[in-house]
Amino acid sequence: MQLYKNHTLKIYNSLTGEKELFKPVHEGNVGMYVCGPTVYSNVHLGNVRTFMSFDMIFRYLLHLGYKVRYVRNITDVGHIVDDVDDGEDKIAKKARVEQLEPMEIVQRYTVDFHDVLNQFNFLPPSIEPTATGHIIEQIEIVKQIIDKGFAYESNGSVYFDVVKFNETHHYGKLSGRNIEEMLANTRDTDGQSDKRNPQDFALWKRAEPEHIMRWPSPWGVGFPGWHLECTAMSTKYLGETFDIHGGGMDLKFPHHECEIAQNEACTGHSPVNYWMHANMLTLNGKKMSKSTGNNILPSEIYNGGSPFLSKAFSPNVARFFMMQAHYRSILDFSNDGILAAEKGFTRLMDGLELIKELKPNAVSSIDIATWKQNCYEAMNDDFNTPILIANLFEGIKYVNLVNDGKETLTAADITILGETLKNFTFDVLGIKDEKAVSNQTDKLEGVVELLINMRLEARANKDFALSDQIRDQLLALGIQLKDGKEGTTFSIQ
Repeated sequence: MQLYKNHTLKIYNSLTGEKELFKPVHEGNVGMYVCGPTVYSNVHLGNVRTFMSFDMIFRYLLHLGYKVRYVRNITDVGHIVDDVDDGEDKIAKKARVEQLEPMEIVQRYTVDFHDVLNQFNFLPPSIEPTATGHIIEQIEIVKQIIDKGFAYESNGSVYFDVVKFNETHHYGKLSGRNIEEMLANTRDTDGQSDKRNPQDFALWKRAEPEHIMRWPSPWGVGFPGWHLECTAMSTKYLGETFDIHGGGMDLKFPHHECEIAQNEACTGHSPVNYWMHANMLTLNGKKMSKSTGNNILPSEIYNGGSPFLSKAFSPNVARFFMMQAHYRSILDFSNDGILAAEKGFTRLMDGLELIKELKPNAVSSIDIATWKQNCYEAMNDDFNTPILIANLFEGIKYVNLVNDGKETLTAADITILGETLKNFTFDVLGIKDEKAVSNQTDKLEGVVELLINMRLEARANKDFALSDQIRDQLLALGIQLKDGKEGTTFSIQ
């Protein structure tokens, strides 16, 4: 259903600093690119919050009926340690420390990233490209930028000429920085001597002999700069101009600023219509930091292993907690905060269960149509999940009032109330319907038990071919049978 035709969605554009009416490049279709993780360590909770914000946005766009191509990359090469152009690639450094191949590091932490996101019920992106899978495209973009006169080769590396670019374009327009002030406040340091200007950034870096991630290029053996991959992959899969580019607030400068410069140098126009940035997550009022110990891993939420938490909490509760803050607001994670969220979550789930018990009346004493419209208005106002959740609790109040006989609803309004609550809770906010999962598990167990009994009957009739067929076909589906003294049990692999 193309709900978007009846809704006016406004998005806060970081480039203009204003909420703007969302109008995609191609009607009914949305192209969205979000900067993914650099896979050299376990994903931290702040990363999860950023990706969860864009998962929610992805979900709402789908709910409105848009066909969405959501691209979220994996950075598996090129992210320099200090986020400028000095030092070693983060993945190469980790590989050297742990005496592993770089792709072993990439594989380990990509698997961790996916495992964590699965715990929090993320939808997978449409495409998840890697930097190493697009070296050719990145080299071609460097060639184009050199040909346009906005980059230069120096000692085997290629740098983007920020000062030259700024003569005809505006470098700094996303982050609000002034190039003259940046140049005046930047000192030359060792390792930047190959640059014409301190603010120039690497498009291609020469690989020193000890560097273990390296590719041939027209400028010598090296590896791509961090900013280049997103320009290559976003334009390859979404085109030279696409709808939404997202990421954490910390990526505005230099990463996204450099992306804009690279794209404009190649095409002469801005690549993105709506820049979106999710804000940071703090812990007990302070910035999360591994070095200070003020840090919590996602897994510590649901295994109860954090000293900051009084007990374990389900990923569902943690997701509900994060959805209670607007994606552009700083969110402070604390034991008291998630305890309060757990109470609210339980109230919401109890209310959803109670809907099926409501008795319809000939008339409605509650204006359900207006309440439903309020839910959409909250999300249409730059994805305002806290206001949406307040409206959902208003809906749960209606459920309780009708159940107590203090208000009435027609059968049609009960259906609208229930469907709206479930659509926004499960489909848009991304809360997992644990009751439905439990019911599906119960049904699966019943079917497997039926097949086990059929197998036992086949064995009693000495029909071992059928017995083995049931066992083998279940195993092919990931269900392993184990015969023992107490009978046959099964496990799901």
